[in-house]
Amino acid sequence: MKRFWIALLLLGAIFTGTLFHIRSLHGFTDTLAGLLEQADELAAAEQWEQARTLTDQAKDTWADRDVYLHVLLRHADTDSIYAGFRETLALLDSREYGEYAAANARLITQIQLLYEAEQLTLKNLL
Repeated sequence: MKRFWIALLLLGAIFTGTLFHIRSLHGFTDTLAGLLEQADELAAAEQWEQARTLTDQAKDTWADRDVYLHVLLRHADTDSIYAGFRETLALLDSREYGEYAAANARLITQIQLLYEAEQLTLKNLL
């Protein structure tokens, strides 16, 4: 009977950790998406330096959690997002809004999909 309670306690701890991870990831991805959406609005208004500053801030926020993200998420996803930041920043430097907007939209979508992939839904469990 003791093994049952220990196993149940371990499952509870894992489930609690999973819920904490999902909630944390949701706030994190919302923050990044918000910064990138603001940067897009600034770039549309041709305020390129401010857009670059916000995009750099989003990239730095991503980099601050790099180890955590690589441990808990698929490496292909995290690498793709890092490459998306590099592409978006390069396009900001070129000041070509059309290409930048498309790259930024892809990056925002990739970031939002991280959270969706981690949610506890029937679709993700099957």
